[in-house]
Amino acid sequence: MRIAIHAVGRLKAGPERDLADRYLDRAGKSGRALGVSAVTVREVAESRAARADARKDEEAAALLADLPDGALVLAFDERGEAIDSGRFAALLDGARGRAVPAAVFLIGGADGHGPAALARADHRIAFGRLTVPHQIVRILAAEQIYRALTILSGHPYHRA
Repeated sequence: MRIAIHAVGRLKAGPERDLADRYLDRAGKSGRALGVSAVTVREVAESRAARADARKDEEAAALLADLPDGALVLAFDERGEAIDSGRFAALLDGARGRAVPAAVFLIGGADGHGPAALARADHRIAFGRLTVPHQIVRILAAEQIYRALTILSGHPYHRA
């Protein structure tokens, strides 16, 4: 199984990118023993449309482009379900057990997700009810992917 984050916007060089990259690297190494062949990020450009609904539509189309056939799609959305790390790991484990070829996490832009992205998502996940900048969501997503893989492998990183 491959794991990918499709995110609107680019993380510039600096501490945010370094931290996200650190967790993604750890996830890639931890995932090998679980049959995870890759953990990647695909960045898409922020829309320049004048209206928020048009921006969300354009960004949703870009996020959904090139989805692997049969992928599990999870959208990070402030109106989604707030789950714990164990449930997050269980979603990945369930996909792995069903031989799903990929799990793709969607991170929208500043306006959130367009209807097409939300409709395609198999699950909507919230990091609580706070509004969080999408750059920070990418770091949280990378860390939770790493945490989920350590939970599944029995590594002591997760101390719940």
